Amino acid sequence: MMFDEDDSFITSAAGDRLISGIRDEDDEEIENTLRPKTMNEYVGQEKVKSNLAVFIHSAKKRGEALDHVLLYGPPGLGKTTLAHIIANEMNSQIKVTSGPAIEKAADLAAMLTNLYDGDVLFIDEIHRLSHAVEEILYPAMEDFVLDFVVGKGPSAKSIRLPLKRFTLIGATTRAGMLTAPLRDRFGVMCRLELYKPEDLAKIVTRSAKLLEIGIEKEAAVEISRRSRGTPRIANRLLKRVRDFSEYANESVITAKTAKKSLDLLEIDALGLDNVDREILLTIIKKHNGGPVGLETLAATIGEDASTIEDVYEPYLIQLGFIARTPRGRVCLSGAYKHLGYKVPPSKEQFLEQIEQTTDIESTDENK
Repeated sequence: MMFDEDDSFITSAAGDRLISGIRDEDDEEIENTLRPKTMNEYVGQEKVKSNLAVFIHSAKKRGEALDHVLLYGPPGLGKTTLAHIIANEMNSQIKVTSGPAIEKAADLAAMLTNLYDGDVLFIDEIHRLSHAVEEILYPAMEDFVLDFVVGKGPSAKSIRLPLKRFTLIGATTRAGMLTAPLRDRFGVMCRLELYKPEDLAKIVTRSAKLLEIGIEKEAAVEISRRSRGTPRIANRLLKRVRDFSEYANESVITAKTAKKSLDLLEIDALGLDNVDREILLTIIKKHNGGPVGLETLAATIGEDASTIEDVYEPYLIQLGFIARTPRGRVCLSGAYKHLGYKVPPSKEQFLEQIEQTTDIESTDENK
């Protein structure tokens, strides 16, 4: 399990990647400009949107605050945007903070006591709250009261302060790191999934319009294909492709320019960058396709093991290019095909068994 120091390290290690879903400083301004304000403007995540629409409508009809909401999923999918939309749809004020920013229980207590009926408190990276801060949240979420102790020793007194009925929206990329008592207090749990290319193309087209950039439909599709199912990456790539287009004195981003630009940025047709490809090539060429231990792989390519595991591997696993086995990492046949390599005959039967096991595990997870 990784704690705050490691999270910070991973954030800094991944933040330099053009195709990282983690927000960096350059993303702040553009995201505020492009952020949709209503459910109708929000593209994709249809299941989440339809469920939230029902819950919001019912809460407004009863004149109550919305139940506490947990938004979880990979970075860059729009959890913060969705939190703002929920507050907007509920005609409520939203106050934004993050788990690492709330250092003391008193900090959270001050925020809670300043909330009014129906207000939304949004806590990003909620899995990084300290235990002392979490203890304050339990009665606040369940009974809308603030319990605290005044004094010390025999003269200490427990005081219960009533709070306004607010809605807590928590966002996390690591739902498994939430403690059970905190997770159980959320009435609405929404899992955000990676976007389909067609939805990302709509987002790219909308973003281009807001940024006053002309773009061909095929160019938007090309950018969306290489965005790893993540709107934040799509908008970031759109900005870089715009630079190439302006350098070429084009008034409209064409499909040819988009493809050439992304090729020059070393982002291939599936959204893999040079580090992703280096990981795959290292397993295939230097370790005969695997299995290879994580520490050995990290030493070979000169990357930190935890960065490989938390930043690079998830998307490669999602594509079905690598598998984690008890003996180490293994490159699957899809990775060989993508890189233009033929699976050695001696490996075919072994990989077939691994891929069948991977398919069974994926089916079980979907159930």
